[in-house]
Amino acid sequence: MAPEVVVIDCAGHMLGRLASIIAKQLLHGQKVVAVRTEKICVSGGFVRQKMKYERFRRKRHLTNPKKGPYHYKAPSKILWRTIRGMVPHKTHRGAEALGRFQSFEGIPAPYDKTKRVVIPDALKVLRLQHGHKYVVLGDLSTAVGWKYGSAVEKLEAARKERSSSFWEAKKADLIKARK
Repeated sequence: MAPEVVVIDCAGHMLGRLASIIAKQLLHGQKVVAVRTEKICVSGGFVRQKMKYERFRRKRHLTNPKKGPYHYKAPSKILWRTIRGMVPHKTHRGAEALGRFQSFEGIPAPYDKTKRVVIPDALKVLRLQHGHKYVVLGDLSTAVGWKYGSAVEKLEAARKERSSSFWEAKKADLIKARK
């Protein structure tokens, strides 16, 4: 029996591989939450990926650009759109699957105390050969106009401080119980 919600720590994962695995899980009925999406990796150098994204951002509706397509700058929305491209989102089944997915930059409050998993088939250290260029999605997003990278870093530093103090207290309790 699969858990009700799977929380995936996206740090150090390759974007396409991660998205395809998440899309398949969503179509099977699994609820998935992706956290730390700003740490996702994309293969290829920074300049190449930035130029690719700039070309993508230039594509727009000819007479009224407000009608779409929408080009998101936030890493969580880039992951969401990548997954949307792998799901038949115009059918009822696909719309339900996308409804089961949430993505966040950093690790927000309800998920900072839950168990997070990684996907070995999508990890950069196992999939990208040593020495090959890659870019972190948060850096790419900042380069194309995402303004909240520093705010997310500050919130993450505070979360890590809280979790380390909790771990120290728990470790002291464990040592005390062992004696």
